[in-house]
Amino acid sequence: MVKPFQFAPLPKIIFQPGGLDKLPALIKSYGRNAILVTGKHSFMNSEKASLLIQELGRVGINYQLVTISGEPSPDDIDNHVRKFSSEKYDCVIGIGGGSVLDAGKAISAMMYKTDSVTDYLEVVGTKESPGTKLPYIAVPTTSGTGSEATKNAVISRIGNSGFKRSLRHDNFVPDIALVDPELTLNCPSDITAASGMDCFTQLLEAYLSDKSNLYTDALALEGLKAIKSTLIASYKDGNNIEARSGMSLAALTSGICLANAGLGVVHGFASSIGGRYKLPHGIICGTLMAAANDSTIKKLRRVLPDSSSLKKYATLGRLFLDKDGPTEDFLIDEFVDYLRKLTEELHLPELKETGINENDLNEIAQITECKNNPVRLESEELLEILKSRF
Repeated sequence: MVKPFQFAPLPKIIFQPGGLDKLPALIKSYGRNAILVTGKHSFMNSEKASLLIQELGRVGINYQLVTISGEPSPDDIDNHVRKFSSEKYDCVIGIGGGSVLDAGKAISAMMYKTDSVTDYLEVVGTKESPGTKLPYIAVPTTSGTGSEATKNAVISRIGNSGFKRSLRHDNFVPDIALVDPELTLNCPSDITAASGMDCFTQLLEAYLSDKSNLYTDALALEGLKAIKSTLIASYKDGNNIEARSGMSLAALTSGICLANAGLGVVHGFASSIGGRYKLPHGIICGTLMAAANDSTIKKLRRVLPDSSSLKKYATLGRLFLDKDGPTEDFLIDEFVDYLRKLTEELHLPELKETGINENDLNEIAQITECKNNPVRLESEELLEILKSRF
């Protein structure tokens, strides 16, 4: 019997190397006045940005530029919305990494509202979003979050009482996801590693999620195949367009999968740590990925030895090792070892190297959520994961 499931809306997806050339016409289909959200440096300093700006002027599109540095805060979103709310705009375009895409998504959702984005965030907010927004076009320049295909925007306030929470509504899925792998060619190796491990984690957690279904499993496995063949290749040679295209596909697929199957304990850590420390999301995911899966597997073997999740882990072993094994346990253990070696090959730091205070580990473990994980991990087990990577 097929397990019941629901599938979230998707954007119109345009996947094409060189596809940025289509952007002016896409914007013009909504009107002539746009808000363009980018990062502070990388894209706007590129030749592609210069050509885009020239073309926008040629076809008569007026735009206001917003630059985002790091993960967007509530103040970032509120200030930009206030700045532009007195004028009429036809659409919002986000061109950048996951933080930029989330910021653009939130700005499109909050335009012409008078309250704060904080009021609508999950857990910390008290209001339910009506789902109104300006049309939004998402153009990723990294291969990580898959925000171009999701309905949520992650907003962070950093500090001891900080948070990292989502603004979420089905209507907030971008209207258009324009994925041009050529835009990722200039991505530095450290960002390639961090964003790639975020993508890998999302695909893996969606595949193993207790909310997964036949559709998300099929998509996740295709994304994981792309990870296997292109993550290291894109890290070692950032100008390899074939590898970059594979990672762009993996990231897009990871967004579709997480939107429909949810994420697990690694992203629980990313939320609890990311609300306290100003650390790249992908670094947190990447450095904890092997340890968190090892702990999950050990508990599954202890309390659910016949679970379908262990069979999925064995499938992952076959996929990433390119071989079968004498037993499923062998394949599972080899897969965890693969994750450990990958963490080292991508030079992902241990937690103590990131500036996390060891005295904070217990509190981080206490507040970390373990939603959608194949098995629930208690705070003591979460603490052991953190300690193993300190």
